[in-house]
Amino acid sequence: MKVVKFGGSSVASGNQIKKITGIITSDEKRRVIVVSAPGKRSSDDVKVTDLLIQLGDSLQIGVDHEEAYRQVISRFEEIVLDLNLDESVLREVQRKIDDSIALIRSEDPTGIDALKACGEDGSALVVSAYLQTLGHEGTYVNPKEAGILVKDQPGGALVLEESFERLYKLRERQGTLVIPGFFGFTEEDQLVTFSRGGSDITGSIVAAGVKADLYENFTDVDSVFCVNPMYVENPRPLTSLTYREMRELSYAGFGVFHDEALIPAFKEKIPVCIKNTNNPTAPGTMIVAELPEREEHVVGIASDEGFLNLYVSKYLMNREIGFGRRLLQILEDEGVSFEHAPSGIDDMSVIIREHHLPKDKEEIVLQRINDELQVDMVLIERDMAMIMIVGEGMNQTIGIASSATSAFQEAGVNIEMINQGSSEVSMMFGVKSEGLGPAVQALYKVFFGEK
Repeated sequence: MKVVKFGGSSVASGNQIKKITGIITSDEKRRVIVVSAPGKRSSDDVKVTDLLIQLGDSLQIGVDHEEAYRQVISRFEEIVLDLNLDESVLREVQRKIDDSIALIRSEDPTGIDALKACGEDGSALVVSAYLQTLGHEGTYVNPKEAGILVKDQPGGALVLEESFERLYKLRERQGTLVIPGFFGFTEEDQLVTFSRGGSDITGSIVAAGVKADLYENFTDVDSVFCVNPMYVENPRPLTSLTYREMRELSYAGFGVFHDEALIPAFKEKIPVCIKNTNNPTAPGTMIVAELPEREEHVVGIASDEGFLNLYVSKYLMNREIGFGRRLLQILEDEGVSFEHAPSGIDDMSVIIREHHLPKDKEEIVLQRINDELQVDMVLIERDMAMIMIVGEGMNQTIGIASSATSAFQEAGVNIEMINQGSSEVSMMFGVKSEGLGPAVQALYKVFFGEK
């Protein structure tokens, strides 16, 4: 059995849905399908999920929402008409959107999550209906019916272990099962969404639950590349990766996978293949638990902007028991999550995504650190970027750090921070955002031998 997940670009239009149904019906092992909400049809288009969020925001603050509502319905209407589906399919999609709007108006706390989930839910209704018109047994399966139970954490649901036993029963069902991604249900029957991009999480959970032989994730690229094509022209494609490598790359800016997505598949050791909806015969990139030892120890270079460095200095900090805990406790009290926290004898840096510490909250955090920790210095440096080189066994390979730092020197980019810690598969560098492109290009040249 194969579990197949199709991303937003794969269900963005009627023509794309025709492609994916061709992919589904070409292999009888593709029995469980997970779909995203319709994505962009072109570079200047808007994703349906973004329209739903805009609609929800308008409803909450009491401003005109008719245009956002019209655009959402119009997107689904266009797809339904293009596929020549019965009008009842569109009516069902619209009913679910209207029901969610009613929840928001009644100030039900589940209303926003219910509305955001309508994109994936609508895609699943459309794809299952279209399969039926082709003479195939396509069945829409709601996540509650499938057995996806989650912890009640709106916008960031966590799957409960009992889900996997329930999902296994899907193997007993006949035909092609189409499940909307991105959301599950609590034990109290409340709809809760995963974090943004959570359809990848659903796909991985379902693959783990049914103990699939393969989890295929269809997107709009032939494979994972070793570096972002935004910085390097025609970068080298990767034919295979380990789970740990892919997770590190996803976290550090690779847009192919949500960084939490592989965990359920990883636990069950289910191989994952990333493929292209628009070129389904391409071999794609395989992601597996283990690979034979490779000649190249660096397999990818990931990067992302939008970080800040909270720098704290205090003489003899290392002798002050509990200092790090109390610093991080202040961040926790203020609802700020952190990414990395490298430290020295007298200083400590905490790397935070900028949107987690807005300017108004920054003043509160700085004041508390000064008052409660009696530090010598505390400052915040914004406009930071993180670059990560990734590969199994890097920490056992002589010269990796030296080669990387020489690349930064060649690019004329100053390294603000280096963090490897206990990781065996990655090394992270912090730089000012303006140096991101030149640094990535120089690293690519060093580790992949190409200009």
